[in-house]
Amino acid sequence: MDFELTEEQRAFQGTVRNFAEKQLAPRAEEVDQKEEFPWESFKGLAKLGLTGMTIPQEYGGVGSDEFTLNIAMEEIATACASTAHILDSHLVLCSSPIYHFGDEAQRRKFLPPLAKGEKVGAFGLTEPEAGSDVGNANLRAVKDGDAYILNGQKTFISNGEVCKTAIVFARIPELGAKGMTAFVVEEGMPGFSKGKKFRKLGMRAATTAELFFQDCRVPSENLVGGEGKGIKIALSTLDRGRIGIAAQAVGIARAVLGKSCEYSNIRVQFGAPISRNQAVSFKLADIATEIEAARFLYYKAAYLADKGQPFSTNAAMAKVFASELAMKAATWGIQIFGGYGYMMEYPLQRYFRDAKVTEIYEGTSEVQRIIISRALCK
Repeated sequence: MDFELTEEQRAFQGTVRNFAEKQLAPRAEEVDQKEEFPWESFKGLAKLGLTGMTIPQEYGGVGSDEFTLNIAMEEIATACASTAHILDSHLVLCSSPIYHFGDEAQRRKFLPPLAKGEKVGAFGLTEPEAGSDVGNANLRAVKDGDAYILNGQKTFISNGEVCKTAIVFARIPELGAKGMTAFVVEEGMPGFSKGKKFRKLGMRAATTAELFFQDCRVPSENLVGGEGKGIKIALSTLDRGRIGIAAQAVGIARAVLGKSCEYSNIRVQFGAPISRNQAVSFKLADIATEIEAARFLYYKAAYLADKGQPFSTNAAMAKVFASELAMKAATWGIQIFGGYGYMMEYPLQRYFRDAKVTEIYEGTSEVQRIIISRALCK
């Protein structure tokens, strides 16, 4: 198994890094403070083809692989984690399941505007009483002629405030416990509305909102993968998303390490830069080592996904390790900066706030450990 990047991948990585450093990083603090969807950043992603990166060219995308996508995800998150989160929600969680589980008509209808960045996508799974327990969703879909009538709500939906297209999971009551079904819902459908935008601790430019469905009539042709296939679609999609969250977390840890090394070389205490103090230098060494380990964990998961091999356990390993590393790195980074690290004028506080949610969304660390342990003990 060779994880050496090809010349093409290295060139692409450089292109994305250049975009991230010049266009995303300078705006990262501003968009975080405004807590508004960064339209200019999203347009930049679209211009580079990132909004449709893993979607085949015949549906408006680039046709790249999971491995290369996540190389890009790491670069974006190093500059602005919110933008990486937006891309994950749009491409991996919305467009990807339509491509992998939708029929040809659905692919040709829904994917081109998503892939080109003309529409923003969202993934409607979480409900007030159904977070990690996705099978407990209460949004209902009742067949009515050539359509389904949806009633209920979703919450904590990333890109929910601005989405034009969402893949939404609802339960068909007569199918009982196996009734979870996926639908494509579009803005403008009668009965579909957006609720309040949440104020969040971190990833604040990746706006999150409620979605409401009141007698929302969704055409039967918008049903994805067949009745009762929703759990399979949701879990498969989340597996791919977890690779991206691991890449995001590595990016955040990278940003912390870069700023901490820079600061520790210029901060002088007791007559020498604090980078010469083992209490500081050993922290930097540990972060750097664990970044390498986390990167190769998500590399392997992406490699397996591209090969069509089982990767659920590897994705869980990558996510839990990388997300907990990001949180640890951010905590240590603040400690290295001392009082300055605690000030809002310095970026360490943003890394800390952004890192925390990587341990929560798309499956908490506890859920990842359940996945891993069940794979070991099956």
